Amino acid sequence: MSDRLLDRYDAVLLDLDGTVYRGTEAVPGAAGVVAEIRDSGTAVRFVTNNASRSPEQVADHLRELGVPTDLTEVCTSAQAAAAVLADRLPRDATVLVVGTNALVDEVRKVGLRPTAQASTDVVAVVQGLSQNVGWRELSEACVAIRAGALWVACNVDPTLPTERGQMIGNGALVAAVVTATGATPVVAGKPSRPLLDQAASSAEAKRPLVVGDRLDTDIAGAAAAELDSLLVLSGVTTPLDVLMAGPRQRPDYLAADLSGLRGRTGELAIAEQPGWTVELDGRALRVRRTGTAGPDDSLSLLRALCAAHQPDGDSAHAPEIVADDDTSSAALAELRLGDRLA
Repeated sequence: MSDRLLDRYDAVLLDLDGTVYRGTEAVPGAAGVVAEIRDSGTAVRFVTNNASRSPEQVADHLRELGVPTDLTEVCTSAQAAAAVLADRLPRDATVLVVGTNALVDEVRKVGLRPTAQASTDVVAVVQGLSQNVGWRELSEACVAIRAGALWVACNVDPTLPTERGQMIGNGALVAAVVTATGATPVVAGKPSRPLLDQAASSAEAKRPLVVGDRLDTDIAGAAAAELDSLLVLSGVTTPLDVLMAGPRQRPDYLAADLSGLRGRTGELAIAEQPGWTVELDGRALRVRRTGTAGPDDSLSLLRALCAAHQPDGDSAHAPEIVADDDTSSAALAELRLGDRLA
């Protein structure tokens, strides 16, 4: 078997926001990596928690950014939410939709009747991101949920990464409804299983790899679905976030961006790394350079740090780090972990 990471899997389930693009801008080099995945004969699925766009709109956006995309390769949380509803409700049941027309269309495609107003006919509520959602729409959802309607959230991402920074995500709006109703929604998108299960099934994949930039959705979702994961640092997650991630949010592999898929499995794994020694020294991590590291020197150190530091999920503070040499200090500064130096 090849030692290249990409060659170990029969499908790559790619997150979009923060992984392939950031808002209206492609992540540098992403289009070339996607082409290489396809050239290797590995299936690609674009798996997005963003329910505000239809699969057609997602595919069009990817094509505009230089990523040729077939409609069958797009899997959205709106599709997953509609599938959850269809599995639990009788055909032609009335569903109150809080979201865009894309979500309305997905509800209609599975044989359910969408509406925008609470009534005695409404048996379920589905909520996805829309820039036009306000008090009135959320209040209609509250009325239906309080009356006993099943509530499905497309996703619970608190923020949405854009070229201008982090903006309000569906999770922030879901939180408002939780506060008003005391109810808890069924979640279709990552980190819950339905969306990733749907994506893997559509690719007929037996060994897919999940790739994303968020610990709380992409990586936690992969863990929930019992799939391997690659975290990329092209989106919202910082090196300190990775270091502090508990077992349910700890990726199997770590890279700067999608180009990591070209790398060797051992070099990308969260594990001890050639060229670095990391030891526990009381509550601190002691780091020293012991040889020649790989091409992504500082990230190699971060992988080794993560292997040595295993938070139980309840730790409130990051560990102090002791650098035994100038090279280690420089690498930690590059990782923005310099303020952790003892």
